[in-house]
Amino acid sequence: MFTGIVQGTAELVSVEERNEFRTHVLDMSDVMREGLEIGASVAHNGCCLTVTRIEGERVSFDLMRETLRLTNLGGLKVGDRVNIERAARFGDEIGGHAMSGHVICMAELVDIDEAPDNRRLWFELPAEYARFLFEKGYVGVDGISLTIGDVRGARFSVNLIPETLARTTLSDRAPGDRVNIEIDPQTQAIVETVERVLASRNDPVR
Repeated sequence: MFTGIVQGTAELVSVEERNEFRTHVLDMSDVMREGLEIGASVAHNGCCLTVTRIEGERVSFDLMRETLRLTNLGGLKVGDRVNIERAARFGDEIGGHAMSGHVICMAELVDIDEAPDNRRLWFELPAEYARFLFEKGYVGVDGISLTIGDVRGARFSVNLIPETLARTTLSDRAPGDRVNIEIDPQTQAIVETVERVLASRNDPVR
């Protein structure tokens, strides 16, 4: 489990390409590697990946076909940075919201509103996921737990404070970029349950 509170960023220092398969090597700081072991889970831009090798500051992760299809990780190149969060442990403070690290889709950054000490980003989801968007609801954007500010069809906005911009890669995002999206699991469960109940009531066979 993750909380959506990004602990920092890490640089991608090596990429090994294979057939519908990638290995990413990140340069992770001493603090981020503390207690880290092979087999541990680390979120990269909100996508849960498993540590496969640790060599000093360099930590390796494998990305399979489904990860490359659903997330923006397959488009990264050496020198790019990713948002990093270690898996939550019992007793940790959960300052964001519970996240699984399972990216459901990507969204395109379509507009940026700048204001003093604030930045509002507008994203557009694939239309089929718009039903999970609610004002003041939660959403994971590249692994960051954020509150939805406004919803307009399949578009939604989030408001970023300077600390979020300083700690994450969202400060570097420009219109046209694609980010990983994780819908709040509770919201998804409630919406899908209501849809099933309504569908059963309208089923003429019943």
